Amino acid sequence: METTVIPPGTVVVGLDGSPSSEQALDWAIDYAGRERRQLTLAHGLDPAGSVWMDPEGADHRAVLGALQSDALALLERGRERVAAVSPYQTVHHALWMSDARVTLLDLAERAAAVVVGSRGRGPVSSLLLGSVGVAVSRHAPCPVVVVRPSHPGLVRNGVLVGADASDRSRPVLEFAYRQASLRDLPLTVVHSGGGDLAGVELAEAVAGFAEKFPEVRTSTRLVHGSPGDVIAQESRRMDLVVVGAHHRTTASTILHGSVTDAVVEHAECPVAVVPLAGTR
Repeated sequence: METTVIPPGTVVVGLDGSPSSEQALDWAIDYAGRERRQLTLAHGLDPAGSVWMDPEGADHRAVLGALQSDALALLERGRERVAAVSPYQTVHHALWMSDARVTLLDLAERAAAVVVGSRGRGPVSSLLLGSVGVAVSRHAPCPVVVVRPSHPGLVRNGVLVGADASDRSRPVLEFAYRQASLRDLPLTVVHSGGGDLAGVELAEAVAGFAEKFPEVRTSTRLVHGSPGDVIAQESRRMDLVVVGAHHRTTASTILHGSVTDAVVEHAECPVAVVPLAGTR
């Protein structure tokens, strides 16, 4: 059941009532405000989930009605939170009878970005919501931000982006530069490779963005070893990490996709996963 028509270009945030999804909502409010976009609060009710395993003789219609009422109340609390933080923000909401992953991937077809938390309600839900973040970031046609737990009080070093020097990484670099610009943060570009040629290729890849975003203080780093491990370690002192999503199932994208999954699952700050050019 979709409770409203979702406009194209909205920022979608998945809510489930957990503290993690509340953090995702706050991040999405800030992001939508900076990008001057409308916001959609989304929740999926999965009829095949464990919540439906009631005792025999239960009134399933009454159960469904109660679940829908709870979900609508959840979305209304989200709307109230938006009004308190950003009173002029335009807000929509979507309540769908489907798995959270299906709900968010369907909405992602029209969204500018999708924002999710990394932990759900209770130990089992925590695992499920973690899988939601990975699944949506793997397949969504738009950027997906997974709001990971972070350590408050640490000095942050801005935006970190992991990208190669190919044309397909341009959307990843573009997103990272734009977020650094909007937030007045420094940007670190990390590339896995060695030798003079790798450094030259990386410098050429960022040159055009440096001209487009001259206000962004940019540094580049060539790293050795697993880029996923380096990025996850560096994330502890970052405001945002940006990596690429690999949607095709070639051997190379499976390899690099595992790096992205590792960052999504282990980073200690929000992670934005941006589709690479030509991977749909």
